[in-house]
Order: sequence, then structure tokens, then C-alpha cells
Amino acid sequence: MMKKDQQQTNLVKADLHEVTMPLIHAMHVELKELSKKKPDAVLSKNKVKIVNRLLESCRKVSDSETSLDYLDLIDEDDIPQNSDVVLMLSQYVAAMKQFKSTYYGSDGLKLRWFTE
Repeated sequence: MMKKDQQQTNLVKADLHEVTMPLIHAMHVELKELSKKKPDAVLSKNKVKIVNRLLESCRKVSDSETSLDYLDLIDEDDIPQNSDVVLMLSQYVAAMKQFKSTYYGSDGLKLRWFTE
């Protein structure tokens, strides 16, 4: 049984979260390792496009959350360093975890998304 004050999301966002969270987590781990070896190295334009494509999906999940104000995309013209991208990905991972903790939980019988 859902709590009276339980917040709800929609099924599209819940499904998109399930797809993007493992990907953003893996990307964060990978770039964190690269950043340890070469923090000042820059991302290629192709990598920036790949990262931004995933970040756009995460922004769709968070489009009605207050965290969206802190989730930027990578400026393709700026050519960021690995360490800059790791910081940005950390913010996205935190926002996605917060989204899940808000809209996912036990209904008394099983764990599930609370959707409209």
C-alpha cells in the first residue's frame, strides 16, 4: 500500500531511469579512472557527443526536479578536461539516485516505482 504522501512519477521517466542509470554509472567510473591517470587530458568531440547524449536522457528523467538547475551539458566548443567531466557526471549520478529514492520503494508487498 502506497503511503498517503508518497510522490509519484510517470512510467516513461521510471523506465528511462532504469535504462540510463547503469550507463551513467559506468561512464562515471570509466572517466574517473581516466581522470586519475590524466586529469588534464581533454575529451574528443566524439566523446563529448556520446556523453551529452546520455546526459540529455538523464535530464529528461529529472526535468521536473529541482536538481535540473544544477545539471549542465558539456559545451562542445569548450573541450573539457577529464576532471571537469567527472565532476559533472558525479552531479548526474547523485541526481539520478535522488530521483530513485523519491519515487521508488516498497508498497508493503514488493519494491516498485510509484507512478501515476
